[in-house]
Amino acid sequence: MCGVIGIAGSAKSAKSGAEYRAAYEAYRGLLTLQHRGQDAAGILSYDDLSKMFYQKRDLGLVAQVFDRDNIENLTGQMAIGHTRYATTGGNSRRDIQPLLTGAPFGLGMVHNGNIVNHKMLAQKLTADLKRQLLTENDLEVLLYYWSHYLLGGRDVHKDSFSFENMQRATEMIFENFRGGYAVIGLVAQSGMVAFRDPHGLRPLVLGRRTEENGETRYCVTSETVALNYLGYDFMRDIRPGELIFIDLDGRLHSADLAESRTPKTPCAFEWIYFSAAESTIEKESVYKVRLRLGTQLGIKARAAIEAGEISPDVVMPVPDTSRSAAIAAADLLGLPYREGLIKNRYVHRSFILNTQEEREDAVHLKLSPIKSEIEGKNILLIDDSVVRGTTSKRIISLLKKNGAKEIVLGVTSPPLRYGCFYGIDFPDPAELVANEKTVEDIADWAGARKFIYLDESDLKIAAAKSSMCMACMNGKYPAGKEDIAAFAAQRKAERLRNSAEKTATAKTEKKGKKERYA
Repeated sequence: MCGVIGIAGSAKSAKSGAEYRAAYEAYRGLLTLQHRGQDAAGILSYDDLSKMFYQKRDLGLVAQVFDRDNIENLTGQMAIGHTRYATTGGNSRRDIQPLLTGAPFGLGMVHNGNIVNHKMLAQKLTADLKRQLLTENDLEVLLYYWSHYLLGGRDVHKDSFSFENMQRATEMIFENFRGGYAVIGLVAQSGMVAFRDPHGLRPLVLGRRTEENGETRYCVTSETVALNYLGYDFMRDIRPGELIFIDLDGRLHSADLAESRTPKTPCAFEWIYFSAAESTIEKESVYKVRLRLGTQLGIKARAAIEAGEISPDVVMPVPDTSRSAAIAAADLLGLPYREGLIKNRYVHRSFILNTQEEREDAVHLKLSPIKSEIEGKNILLIDDSVVRGTTSKRIISLLKKNGAKEIVLGVTSPPLRYGCFYGIDFPDPAELVANEKTVEDIADWAGARKFIYLDESDLKIAAAKSSMCMACMNGKYPAGKEDIAAFAAQRKAERLRNSAEKTATAKTEKKGKKERYA
């Protein structure tokens, strides 16, 4: 899961002498998308006056990677940005997006998602087109193939970058690339392009802003929270299988390329956990969906209360994404809502940290208990999801140490029993606590009186969607089923290697410190 943004202003303003830096807007937009990835960040701009790309990218948070000087060096009227949560490839600098090539023409890209058959495509790319890959990032394969498809095997000429050629190139991507992907690219001397996989697994939205001089600027990004912050009017979600192109004169071109029979299956986890509460995904407010998830959970909890199975005194959220659901559940049950855990906002989201050790350490730093609200209480604790289970177990233990009598955990998603291969980093089902346990077993293991999960129908009601990707819950994968086993094995090997490299680096740094202070 990553955050992407693209800003397209008209080259007319630059030619008239007006200075506009799209990269600064991309930077500000990335700040609002930081929750989608904390490993690395990057921005690529294109200046049509100098006919040059300018780029800055590095490991770390957005505010750590960029400062005033390097943003001022990113000149130009178009820019794309990326904040990374590594779900394929390594964690090294070479895999940081945006990725850029100067041949056979200037093209830079960012994307959010996973291409599950990219290893096979990479091998074919190397064998057939003799391209030497420089990263382990699946985007590099897509970038080279899209440029190859665009030219259609011909040399670059003035008609190469027609919108018709772009449609053909993107259609071939849709035919050959399987998985979930939302892509934004800059084409030198041409404009900004964006497209979304035919199933719509990863989100992408379009905004527009009219300046005082009458110029129209566009923003394409993962979530509406970025549009709102930057002052762009939300136009619509980019449709599954849609290609859009914004040329250097600021004209918007659009084409729907996916076959109508392709099922549209946006990721349910966007509403449950990943997207910002103030965003709107597929015309549904994330905040309102989470309220409705809480209402559905409250209905299930009420049935358990009436059956004498539980007797909660208070409803309490695991901050922050489950807060709205906890409020709705408390309202429905007529129980007091209490904040018993305070989040340290300077600690990364524990779910998207790379190793189990990092996630466990983060729990201790991330949440501080308010003993006065916990002691002597039967607590209905609300969480958005339970993935590996370790965090839930440690939170339950923390509450008990601070005097809670008993804890029931309500979860605003169905049990996660299957791996995700479309951009959320739990591809190994063996890591999932629900994979081999009953709900009763999970509660016993975690130290809770009871676990209450939602089911698929509850999720559909809350999201007001009849069709979503819930493969991590039901094992029904909408894209690339034949490639999933190979992708899972590849990702497992990458994670083991990344962990070994990180351990080796830590040992080297520790040894260096000892030697310096000896």
